[in-house]
Amino acid sequence: MRIFRTKPSVILSVAFGLLFATAATAQSYPSRPIRIIALSSPGSGPDIVGRLIGQKFTEAWGQQAIVDPRPSATGIVGSEIAARATPDGYTVVIITSQAAIVSVMYDKLNYDLEKDFAPISLIATTPFILAVNPSVPANSVKELIALAKSKPGMRYGSGGSGSPPHLSAEIFRSMTGIDILHIPYKGITPAMIDTVSGQVQFLFSVIPAILPTIKSGKLRPLGISSTKRSPLVPEIPTIAETVAGYEFLGWYSLFAPAKTPQAVLGKINGELVKMLATPEFKERFSALGAEPRSSTQQELGKYLREQRQKMRKAVKESGTRPD
Repeated sequence: MRIFRTKPSVILSVAFGLLFATAATAQSYPSRPIRIIALSSPGSGPDIVGRLIGQKFTEAWGQQAIVDPRPSATGIVGSEIAARATPDGYTVVIITSQAAIVSVMYDKLNYDLEKDFAPISLIATTPFILAVNPSVPANSVKELIALAKSKPGMRYGSGGSGSPPHLSAEIFRSMTGIDILHIPYKGITPAMIDTVSGQVQFLFSVIPAILPTIKSGKLRPLGISSTKRSPLVPEIPTIAETVAGYEFLGWYSLFAPAKTPQAVLGKINGELVKMLATPEFKERFSALGAEPRSSTQQELGKYLREQRQKMRKAVKESGTRPD
């Protein structure tokens, strides 16, 4: 039996060949338009975020970065398309906190959010404001908790079962031990209308949607769901100032299909991190009630795992099921 041994020089040649091929891939990327899949309709948060970063990718690389909105109630359709796309860096997808919730609500999906996608970077985070109808005798988070404990069954509204505002309230319920009743609506606007009218007593909402109603005095803000006060509404205390450890954020991030070359992922990450650090992006994201927040690929992978664990627990404890 003859044993064939590969010469060290051959091994080195192959290794250097792979190294140079990888470098060449990153250097030539992109050589054609990039598709950014948004898991929602045109004009929505993910669509706007995709257009903002796409414009900067186009300016930086001279190739069009085009947003491809894939509206559906759950974002499953767009996620499936992104997961099946060729892993060459020419298809990326905006993954949000809603997509993470969907991934733990449904028992069977044709994709795995952690295995079928490669993390690139976080893009931004969005806190939620806890606000009450002015007739509710509570002027702080502490007073609301005391009131809810003395009067079990207070009602709160959300834009739908399994939405980020819904789970932010459920985690608040779990951490405070209060007994509250969820009233789901088809969108945050009708939930806000009923909170203003007193049909429900409170709700959680993103800043842009609720701020005009707060400024008009129709709703009273009690707290914000981030661990630090938001520069957009610095006068509103954090819920964590009363409920230690409480945090719930909406978020936007960028992923690519699994097995996309690392050199390409690294190049996209570098450009994204650079643009998110500019004053321009801070100003543009403020209109969405969001704050730019970049990350390394590894940090985003860890963040996704932690967020899915947190949301899985909230979904299970609240008994949330798909509509």
